[in-house]
Amino acid sequence: MTSAQIRQAFLDFFAAKGHQIVPSAPVVVKNDPTLMFINSGMAPFKDYFLGNKTAPNPRVADTQKCLRVSGKHNDLEEVGVDTYHHTLFEMLGNWSFGNYFKKEAIEWSWELLTKVLGIPEDRMYVTVFEGDAAEGLPVDEEAAAEWKKWIAPDRILLGKKKDNFWEMGDTGPCGPCTEIHVDTRPDSERTAIDGKTLVNNDHPQVIEIWNNVFIQFNRTKDGSLQPLPAAHVDTGMGFERLVRVLQGKQSNYDTDVFTGTIAAIERITGKTYEGSDAGKPDIAFRVLADHIRAVSFTIADGQLPSNTGAGYVIRRILRRAVRYYYSYLDYKQPLLHQLVPVLAGQFATVFPELLQQESFVARVIREEEEAFLRTLDKGLKRIDDLLAKGSISGAEAFELNDTYGFPFDLTQLIASERGLTVNEADFKAEMQKQKDRSRAATATDAGDWVTVSESNQNSLFVGYDSLETKATILRYRQVTAKGKESFQVVLDRTPFYAESGGQVGDTGLLVMGDQRIRILDTKKENDLIIHFAESLPEAIGGEWTAKVDGTRRGKTQVHHSATHLLHAALRQVLGTHVAQKGSLVNAEYLRFDFSHFARMTAEEIARVEHIVNEKIRENIPVVIRQMPKEEALQLGAMALFGEKYGDTVRVVTMDPNYSVELCGGTHVGSTGELGFFKISSESAVAAGVRRLEALCGAAAEMYLNEQLQQLQAVKEALKSPKDLVKAITSLQDENSSLQKQLEKYQLAQLNGLREGLLAKQEAVNGAAFIGAQVSVGNADALKKLAFDIKGSLPNAAVALVANIDGKASVAIAFDDALVAGKGLDAGALIKQVVAPLIKGGGGGQKGLATAGGQETGSLQAVIDAVRAKL
Repeated sequence: MTSAQIRQAFLDFFAAKGHQIVPSAPVVVKNDPTLMFINSGMAPFKDYFLGNKTAPNPRVADTQKCLRVSGKHNDLEEVGVDTYHHTLFEMLGNWSFGNYFKKEAIEWSWELLTKVLGIPEDRMYVTVFEGDAAEGLPVDEEAAAEWKKWIAPDRILLGKKKDNFWEMGDTGPCGPCTEIHVDTRPDSERTAIDGKTLVNNDHPQVIEIWNNVFIQFNRTKDGSLQPLPAAHVDTGMGFERLVRVLQGKQSNYDTDVFTGTIAAIERITGKTYEGSDAGKPDIAFRVLADHIRAVSFTIADGQLPSNTGAGYVIRRILRRAVRYYYSYLDYKQPLLHQLVPVLAGQFATVFPELLQQESFVARVIREEEEAFLRTLDKGLKRIDDLLAKGSISGAEAFELNDTYGFPFDLTQLIASERGLTVNEADFKAEMQKQKDRSRAATATDAGDWVTVSESNQNSLFVGYDSLETKATILRYRQVTAKGKESFQVVLDRTPFYAESGGQVGDTGLLVMGDQRIRILDTKKENDLIIHFAESLPEAIGGEWTAKVDGTRRGKTQVHHSATHLLHAALRQVLGTHVAQKGSLVNAEYLRFDFSHFARMTAEEIARVEHIVNEKIRENIPVVIRQMPKEEALQLGAMALFGEKYGDTVRVVTMDPNYSVELCGGTHVGSTGELGFFKISSESAVAAGVRRLEALCGAAAEMYLNEQLQQLQAVKEALKSPKDLVKAITSLQDENSSLQKQLEKYQLAQLNGLREGLLAKQEAVNGAAFIGAQVSVGNADALKKLAFDIKGSLPNAAVALVANIDGKASVAIAFDDALVAGKGLDAGALIKQVVAPLIKGGGGGQKGLATAGGQETGSLQAVIDAVRAKL
């Protein structure tokens, strides 16, 4: 079976068992402070397990893109070195939300693996939870009993809590699990060593392929376990491992999941993949085949490489791949972007978002590669400098990692080629310091939710139709972040819009009698609407009036509606390749990021503004409807890459022939309410992504008034000329002419100074020394004077100083013969002697260097120090 056939067999099997087949959620996580990326198949379903939301179908199956490169689940350093770890991987899963449990999950997993996929029974082992006395948890006898119906008892193994009790995180849903392992060793090896002794012992050929988790408990902040009101099934089967087993391979990379990509790398580099586990070139092939998947799918799902957060993780993966092909495949130009079409075609029917953005993703990756290849050269030069002095410290290895993106093992490899070592312990200590600093800066301590009402449902959002409603508090918790305490509350009904889709969260009040609680922000945690309260009321219970700040909401939704008009206008002016890549919508302005590879011209900006303002003047009704997602897409509705949409979507239409978008935000009733639209800036934000900032309504009026006031001030400063542009051009021409005259006079002055100084040379130990304090207008003039004297006099040693606007300025120049013959170094002299004297800094080359400082009283001491050096 091909990998595509295997995937389809899994989905078809569970569809026949009454499961709804759902698409993969984007791998980039939004509205969940505990995750950067989807790292397990269950992550998109957390709200169903937590009881925050009711599942649309009690039985679901899917294949989910997962990424494990940070935090608790971090496989990055193993990727490529072994045969089965990956950054991005597919997790096949079947899910029961309070429907079936251990009996069905175990029976169906056995049926699929043995009857449908044909894995021999004598190659499989299963594990069940052995219990934990400290937690008061017994052996999972129920799962063991179910397995005894299908597999020999000696193949049912007991597993410790580490392997057989699954937890989402430090808190949250959890429960015992049963794993299925397959022994892929040759028969001779299986006869020699019993496979059961190798289960969960990191043997590369005795591997876990499927885990059935039985979610029964909720782990609270204090570590205790509370039974959940309903029991769930959460399963995950590693697709790449399953394909390896079924295709009879000893490595995931030998399956057709990866062979197409590896073949492409062979064509590009001219190298051959041997498939061994030892050589660095083979590791490089595997690293590239794996990492291109993580980078491509994550960019397609909306996360661009950057220097912070999730973007930095992606940049780190990309750079790890670059240094592997640069160092071990001897390929010195961008390679990864050439692999994007291979992936896009391979996954066209599974994850179509990559094919739909193929050229954009490839362009972003190429620009990232080009940038790092330039940095790589600089980093290698830095390593050469460090090795020239005989060693690289742990701190210097950390600098290479932090500044140049050099992983420790690359630094270590280069050092070992010179017969040197790097202090790994010190490097790890520096890395730990950085992690501690990062953790301290972002640490958030959220207490357990305190339940006020037994309702397990999320707030009912009524804010599309009303800015005020009666509400009761369902639950609350205390949160400490950056040393500050705040409170979060959940209401049964809320008019407060939670930050989403670029639109900021609402603010306002909770009112009961004379109690007034300020709501400072509203956000989502998965699908839970959380209100950030300034304080907690004295009495939690009772009925409150929830009031949104209507003025702020009104200004915000003006800008939100403007982003829809702007998006459509950009596609008209620049082309249909334009797609939204991010936005910020608040009361003050809007920010809109979009895919485009060139700076917008003034003409293009003007055309976009004209189109948007024309649509505003037409006062088009803003029509909002709920409809099935497929129907909306058939209407031509724009969906944003990286957003997770349900089966029913909200469609916002501003003229069906102009702007139709899927959107959950709040909007004006008609476009005329926007008043006027003005773009205030255009800039680059990332490779292949431009950013516009713009204003509407009162904010646009204020912006234009400020610009006109500045223009009026310029006119008045120029005596109100009839033709302002002509007056400014004339002023610039006059300034240029005067500058040329000034330079002419300065040159004449320098020539005069040079001649006078040449006449004052003195012989000092074989050098023609000139040391003097001079009067010049700037530091550049002083440097030029020293350089000219050096070129006019054999064996010149020049030390010129000046008091320029109350600051000390120094220029030192040595003839090349003195540098070579006597080992003189102007740059070193500046740093070691001059800078401390004048309380400043500077540097330069061995033949010419400069410095600046605060201490003008030490200028003569500088001259004396240079003479003494000679």
